[in-house]
Order: sequence, then structure tokens, then C-alpha cells
Amino acid sequence: MLDFPLPAPALADPSAPTLANRLAMRERPAGTPIMRQDWNDLLFLHWPVPVALIQPHLPPRLQVDTYDGMAWLAVVPFRMSKVRTRISPPVPGAREFLELNVRTYVHLDGVPGVWFFSLDATNALAVWAARTFFNLPYLRATMSLDCPSAQLRQFRAERTHPGAPPAQFRATWTLGPPQPAAEPGSLAFFLTERYCLYTSNRARTKLYRGRVAHAPWPLSTAQLLHFESTLLESHGLPTPTEKPLVHAGGPVSVELWPMQRV
Repeated sequence: MLDFPLPAPALADPSAPTLANRLAMRERPAGTPIMRQDWNDLLFLHWPVPVALIQPHLPPRLQVDTYDGMAWLAVVPFRMSKVRTRISPPVPGAREFLELNVRTYVHLDGVPGVWFFSLDATNALAVWAARTFFNLPYLRATMSLDCPSAQLRQFRAERTHPGAPPAQFRATWTLGPPQPAAEPGSLAFFLTERYCLYTSNRARTKLYRGRVAHAPWPLSTAQLLHFESTLLESHGLPTPTEKPLVHAGGPVSVELWPMQRV
């Protein structure tokens, strides 16, 4: 694992979303969603990092979103199920698969969202469609999720995408009691209440925003029993030696809207 010192928090960003901006994102977007899916068995692993570490990795116009002056990096494994589009019947073999993403938090014009460094997935069709039609950095990987008991989860992943930097991930955790809903303005609210994602074309000359809608995350406590990963390193990002902030989440039923150029 690589390490780095955490500097003093950055000065407040005057363009950062207000709490009212963040709460407004809970509202369901106008129009018709193009896809629906359920997200299950999530594990949120978060680390505070210097803003200067993240900003150079973002396309022009996007700014790092911060909490108490710090940026946040996250690794999030989960299980996707009941995947279906608005206009087509369920595709055999594509209704349920595993996913593992590396992400940070950004904002543009007062709209907070997620920026994905990568989204590894087990489903080849989903990877192709997301890369082709949504400009999302999906990558092929082999993964497994074992649930030996109602509380215990074991997730394994190895990236297999041709030409992509190799990466592995292993985590074992136990689920604890449910937590109260994240209080608006709290760190848990900042990290998990994200109803927008950003992406760009490969040349980074075009920026796109997509909206999702779902109920606020049902969170529970979790204890991380084992963790090893080279995901962040595969993007040239150091992994702190400090233990991550851990939340478990799900399930939620999610609606997705088309990506729009911004």
C-alpha cells in the first residue's frame, strides 16, 4: 500500500453546492427513465484525500466536491439485479451481475455528483453498452460475492479487460445494525446521497451528466474483517494506510435517465 500525509484542509470552495442544492437532487427528474435496476449488498469504503490529488484527474470544468475541505475517494462493490430497460424485455444473463467501482465526488454549476475512475463488471454486454452509449469507463472483470450467513459478505474481483491496468480486490465484512437515515449536512449524507453522475468523451472535450432516482440509502454499520486492493493504484492513486470509513447499504430500486451534454 502506498501512503501520503494528509495536509491541512483546503479553503472552502465558493462554487460548491449548498445544502439546498444537495437536497434538491432528491427530487425525481422530469421525463421518463430509460432503465431500472436494483442495487444490493453495497459496501462503501471511503478515504479522505487532498483535493490536489484528485483535481488533475478530472476533465475541465468539473471541480472536486469536498467535506470539511477534504476530497474523498471510494471503492464500492455491490450486486446489481432486476436490470431492465424501458423499451425492451429483460435480457437473459444480463438481469443480475456484480460491479465494483472507484469513484470520487465532484460538482458543476451547483449540481453535485459522482465521477467514476472505473466501473468493473462481470457482464460483457453491460460493459459494452456502457462504454459505447454512455461514455462510462466500464471494464471486464471476474468477480464473486459469497454470503455464508445473513451477516457475512465476501467479495473478490480481478480485472480482465484487455489493455486495462491490472487490478485485484478482496474484502470480507460483517453487517451490523441499521443506522438512522443520514442527517442532511452530515458526512454520511455527503458520501451516499448522490443522484447524479458525470462522464466525458475520451478526448475530454465533451462533458455529460446523468440523473438517477431512488429512495435515500438504507445504511447499516459494517465491520471490515479483511481488505486488500490494487484498484486505486491502477489509476495512479495512492491507497492510504489508514482504515477506511465503512458503510453498508441497500437494497434500493433505481431509475436512470439518459445522459445529457452539459
